[in-house]
Amino acid sequence: MAYITKKHLSRRTILRGMGVSLTLPFLESMVPAATAWAAVPGKPKTRLSCLYIPHGATMDRWTPAKEGTGYEFSEILKPLEPFRDDITVISDLSLPLAYGQDGSAGANHTRSSAVYLSGAHPATGAQAHLGITMDQVAAKHIGQETPLPSIELGIEDGSLDCGTGLSCAYRNTISWQTADSPLPMENNPQVVFERLFGDGATEEQRRARRAQSQSLLDSVVTEVAALKSDLPAHDKERLDQYLTDVHEIERRVKKASQQMPKGMDLPAAPVGIPDDVEDHIKLMFDLQALAFEAGTTRIATMMLAKEVSNQTYPKSGIRDPFHNLSHHSNIRANMDRYAILNTYHHSLYAYFLDKLKKTPDGDGSLLDHAMVLYGSGMSNSNEHNHDPLPLVLAGGASGKLKGGRHLRNKPHTTMSNLLLAMLHKLDVPVESFGDSTGVVDI
Repeated sequence: MAYITKKHLSRRTILRGMGVSLTLPFLESMVPAATAWAAVPGKPKTRLSCLYIPHGATMDRWTPAKEGTGYEFSEILKPLEPFRDDITVISDLSLPLAYGQDGSAGANHTRSSAVYLSGAHPATGAQAHLGITMDQVAAKHIGQETPLPSIELGIEDGSLDCGTGLSCAYRNTISWQTADSPLPMENNPQVVFERLFGDGATEEQRRARRAQSQSLLDSVVTEVAALKSDLPAHDKERLDQYLTDVHEIERRVKKASQQMPKGMDLPAAPVGIPDDVEDHIKLMFDLQALAFEAGTTRIATMMLAKEVSNQTYPKSGIRDPFHNLSHHSNIRANMDRYAILNTYHHSLYAYFLDKLKKTPDGDGSLLDHAMVLYGSGMSNSNEHNHDPLPLVLAGGASGKLKGGRHLRNKPHTTMSNLLLAMLHKLDVPVESFGDSTGVVDI
């Protein structure tokens, strides 16, 4: 199908206001007149999101009984059933390099997140040394095409005392730019938002922005009006929806900043972080989607929690702290309660997939043009093992990834084989990655 428009916009059209800039989403007006989507140089490209959840899962409630197509969704995977055709459930993969001579519980937890995207063994001692992670390999090849090569997001503050003889860097991030350069995970939505859409590179500039009490959209309202006057109806509707999403995130960030306690002798609280953990996670997912939609970046990583996190999730119906409950002592009742918490976490993943699926992008949706990996560096957290891992890969990778399947692999296959296959779907020309021995057929 060809799209005929009166006006051709650059894919990199940016609205500029007082101290801020706003990249536009992909509009039909960015397609030259009488040009088919398939022939457009600016056709949407694949985005990559790698999500991490600690402490494994109740695996007999996670693994589908049947492999291939037509499998029945397990209890924990049930929230993902609406996305059957968009997801691939991947079983039997392992993190062999997450095991070490120090087999203590703490060390096993710390190595779980470190090896997840690196396929490298963490060096012992205070000085962290690991290996470049898969997301940063991708960033080196495709990240330079966007204003930000990648973004790294988290929910919890960094750990200061890991008590394992290993650097806390291994537990605080899943993204490493080089073997010696761990990238910090930003957990403040306001900072993330301003990094994506504002020019407040320093705290002083961000403070000035907050003092203005001015919406990012308010500062570009004149340019928006001028742009919309020449757009066809479909693009006006698309632009209005995008700007509504920007405004809604601004509203939620502002609301979060207003939740700081008043009249109490408390230490300064981070500005812009919601009190409710589910609201926080969903807001960070929304920021990812908005960044992908705007083309600000194509690569994101996010830790929903850190290893040994004792975060509670009131909306799950489970009151037990996360890490404590993962040590279920193989007691069936405890394992079943943990499965309920696992199911809740998968429902948050489903929220993100739904957001991507409902966001138009070129000739499809953001989910059609994405790969979203969700998984853990542990299997049975009670045993502190790293095999077999609970992993789900979602998205169409711009037509290169087929969903609707449960893939079984040879037992103990290293997860690096999956990461290498994902790099190939991103057209990154590498022959090996981490401790890969081949590729998973995705």
